[in-house]
Amino acid sequence: MRVVAGERKGMPLKAITGTTTRPTTDKVKESIFNIIGPFFSGGIALDLFAGSGGLGIETLSRGASKAIFVEKDGRAFQTLQENIKKCRYEDVSETFRTDATRAVKGLLKRDIQLDYLFLDPPYHKTEYYELLNSLVEQGKLSKDAIIVCEHSVEVSLPSNYGHYALVRQETYGSTIVSVYRNES
Repeated sequence: MRVVAGERKGMPLKAITGTTTRPTTDKVKESIFNIIGPFFSGGIALDLFAGSGGLGIETLSRGASKAIFVEKDGRAFQTLQENIKKCRYEDVSETFRTDATRAVKGLLKRDIQLDYLFLDPPYHKTEYYELLNSLVEQGKLSKDAIIVCEHSVEVSLPSNYGHYALVRQETYGSTIVSVYRNES
């Protein structure tokens, strides 16, 4: 695993061994950023189920001004912190070792607008996609926010979350990447 593009391009990232996480491959990561835009001018990213932090770190490398990482697994969280430090993004990162539901409840209490939301829960935990509804309904996503969901080919996500509509889906083996944007 590595940072694909931007200011930290080529920086190797440590991955977690075992079956507790499923790192996004460089190929899929590169495809995601080809879809949502190769580079950014600021903005806040939320990487729920961050694992080793590959998506959030990639977003920072490509120009986001801040990233919030949420990871419950202890080993993954330690690796996430090591990757953030290695990439020198400590000053623009917030890390939370907690369940995604608790993290979203905390975010709902903050004065924050998210511009990039990455949601990649364990494939058998489809109830976590409902967290998107909470963030949308409470106005925590900016008008131009981009939502990226990674999910199993067996999982069908809705065509929209509030006024954020499914604009693109790509299949990579047993993984589907669904991208949502504001259509209002």
